[in-house]
Amino acid sequence: MAGLAAGLLQGACPLFAAEAPRIVSLDYGLSSTLLSLGVVPAGIADLADWHIWVVEPEMPPSVVDLGAAMQVNFEVLAALKPDLILTTPYLEQLKPKLETVATVLQLDIYAPDGGDILPKAIAATRKLGAAIGRTAEAEDFIGKAEATFDACSARVNRAGPRPLALVNLLDARHARIYSSPGLYDNVLARIGIPNAWTDKSNYWGFDTIGIEDLSKVRDPEARLIIFEPVPPDALPTLAESPLWNTLPFSRPGGYAILPGALMFGMVNEAVRFAGLVTDYLETVS
Repeated sequence: MAGLAAGLLQGACPLFAAEAPRIVSLDYGLSSTLLSLGVVPAGIADLADWHIWVVEPEMPPSVVDLGAAMQVNFEVLAALKPDLILTTPYLEQLKPKLETVATVLQLDIYAPDGGDILPKAIAATRKLGAAIGRTAEAEDFIGKAEATFDACSARVNRAGPRPLALVNLLDARHARIYSSPGLYDNVLARIGIPNAWTDKSNYWGFDTIGIEDLSKVRDPEARLIIFEPVPPDALPTLAESPLWNTLPFSRPGGYAILPGALMFGMVNEAVRFAGLVTDYLETVS
């Protein structure tokens, strides 16, 4: 079974070229990629929060929730009788047990060895397509994504590429801020938007900062993007904060709240993010 998975990763002949495989996915990005390749997974991890973090594409109602990724319900997983389980290095500790259920295909996108995420996500999409007999679909999907990035780049150029600082608020005092080598940062570079936060991040593409650290952003043209979901008490508390009110971002028009786009995703999520920030820039040009 381990040899079979290695063969899939090396681009061997697809295991499921002539049949519809039953696939489960323990990663949101891989799950959304399956949908874009025309395959509905039998089950995925963390389905209950899909509408919060991924949003689109919509997950069909037939898909079974396997529970939290780190605490997969193995009874439910075994009952689904999957042919293939998709996973990532984040769940490496589960791999031996997963291999008792079905062939495991581990695709490395976010991994300690680092590297820019968008090209790794594109490469993983091709590997997945080859493994399940969907090579043509994978190339078509990637081609459409590249065309979308090109279109966003042209729109950004017309609107004016204003620098953006990108955060998720954890509470009124702390945020995750996104930079190189993460997916958000890669997409900004791809479509021609400067990242206002120039410090490098961890291999997931973010750092956790205090709100006061936003004062490091000196560019007067920079705008702050806060992605949903936002803790309900965060913005009211910030509005009363003397610290927040000293920041340029606190002024009218200094920040915007945009719908969520999965920061730890793959190509689908990169496309969604590109559209959201491009739409925003067109409103402030």
